[in-house]
Amino acid sequence: MAGGCEGCAAGVRPVRGPCPRALPWSSSLKTVHRTIRRENSLGDCFLIRLLFRALGSPDILGKMKEVAAIASPGAMAYRVRMETAPAPSRADIAILITAAGRGERMGGDLPKQWQALAGQPVLARSIAAFDGFGRVVVTVAPADMDRAIELLGGRVTLVAGGASRAESVRAGLEVLEGSGITHVLIHDGARPLVSAAVIEAVVAALDSGAVAAAPGLAVTDALWRGAGGVVTGIAAREGLFRAQTPQGFQLAAILAAHREGGADAADDVELMQRRGVPVRITPGDEDNLKLTWPGDMARAERILAERRGGMDVRLGNGYDVHAFGPGDRVFLCGVELPHDRGLVGHSDADVGMHALTDAIYGALAQGDIGRHFPPSDPQWKGAASEIFLRHAADLAREMGYAIGNADVTLIAERPKIGPHAGAMQARLAAIMGIEPGRVSVKATTSERLGFVGREEGIAAIATATLIGGR
Repeated sequence: MAGGCEGCAAGVRPVRGPCPRALPWSSSLKTVHRTIRRENSLGDCFLIRLLFRALGSPDILGKMKEVAAIASPGAMAYRVRMETAPAPSRADIAILITAAGRGERMGGDLPKQWQALAGQPVLARSIAAFDGFGRVVVTVAPADMDRAIELLGGRVTLVAGGASRAESVRAGLEVLEGSGITHVLIHDGARPLVSAAVIEAVVAALDSGAVAAAPGLAVTDALWRGAGGVVTGIAAREGLFRAQTPQGFQLAAILAAHREGGADAADDVELMQRRGVPVRITPGDEDNLKLTWPGDMARAERILAERRGGMDVRLGNGYDVHAFGPGDRVFLCGVELPHDRGLVGHSDADVGMHALTDAIYGALAQGDIGRHFPPSDPQWKGAASEIFLRHAADLAREMGYAIGNADVTLIAERPKIGPHAGAMQARLAAIMGIEPGRVSVKATTSERLGFVGREEGIAAIATATLIGGR
C-alpha cells in the first residue's frame, strides 16, 4: 500500500505520521488522539481498530480501558469506552437519532429517552432497532453527555445537541459530511418500537433513487376543528397522513436544507418540501408510536409483551465474601467508603458488586466472574469491579434479556452502610443501564456471630431478575 509501512501491512490506511508500532504505548495513544482530532472522526472507531492491529500486542484490549474520541462538531473531546458492537451492514448509510430534548410532557425525574422501558432505557431500544442498518449518531443534551457516555459507551457517535431540534439535527449532519456517508435516516429517540420493516421500506425508497422518503399512516379518524371546547368545523381527512420516523434523505440534500435555515419547520420532511424536493411516503406502523404522554409508556410495555409472546423470567443469585486487610478504605457497590481497614482481593474486592455480577451470570447460565475474568490473568489485578458488572449487564442484553430487578444485601458490622445506600443504588443502576428504582441495596449485621461478627470481613448476597425478549 502506498504510504504504508510494515506496521500497517494488515491492509488498512496508516495513521498520518509515524507508524504506531514504532512508538511507545503512551505515544501511540497520543498519535491516534491527535489524528482523530484532526480528522474529526469518531463513529466507526477506524483509527482505534488500526491501533489494535498495527501494534500487534495480544493484551492491548486489557490495557486500554478508555480511548479519547471527538464527539461534536466543535471538536470537544469526550472519553468513551470501547465496546463491542455489530459492524454496520451498510457503509453508505448513517442513522441520526435525536435525543437532546427534555420530554417534559412525559413527566418523571428523567427525560423520556432515559426512562426505562421493559428494563432498558428508551434510547437504548431506539438504537438497537437499527442494528445492522448503518453507523449510528446520537444527539444528546450537553447536560446528558455523561449519562450517554456511561450507558452507550463507544457503540455510537455522541454529538452535543443544540437549543432546538433543528440545531441538534444539523449538528449531527455536520459530523457526517465527508465521511463517505451518502444517505441518512433521521429518527426520533422517543420511538423505540420502530420495526425493521418500516426501516427497510425507507431504505428501499432511497436505494431506488428517491431523494427523500418517510413513513406515514393514512388518517382514518374524523378530524374536528374546535375552539373553547366546542367543535367549530370538520376537516377533510382525504390525503392526510400521520408522519413517523425514520425519515430518510440524501445526506447532501438534507444538510443543504438545514444550512439554509428552517428552525420553524415541523420536521425534516417539511424542510425538503420547502425546497421543492418530492418526498416519497412509505408504509408506517401503528406500533411505531412516539412516547409523549405518561400513558404512552404503558402502551409501549404492552406492545413489547405482545411481541415476546409471553414472558421468559429468570432469577439468579450470587454470594461473595472478602476478608479485611491493610488499608484505609473499602469499595462497596461502586462507592468508596473510608475505613480503618481495606478488603483483600484480586480486583478492588467490591464484595457487593461481585455478588450482583454472579447473580446476573447465574440467571444467564453463564458461570461466574472467574469464568469470564480469571484471577490467574494479571490484567485484572486491581481492576475496578464495574468492568465485571457492566460485562454481565451487556451480556444479558446481547442474549435478549432486560434486567428487571437487582437486590443486594451487604452483611457487615462496619462500616455503616445505611448513609451510603442511595449512592450505591444509583451507581449500580448507572453501570447496568437501568433506572435506580429497579435496584435495591440494604445491609444487615450478623449479630456479632461468625467471621462477620468478629469483623474479619464482609459478605454479600444478591439476586437478579431477568426478563426475556426485546
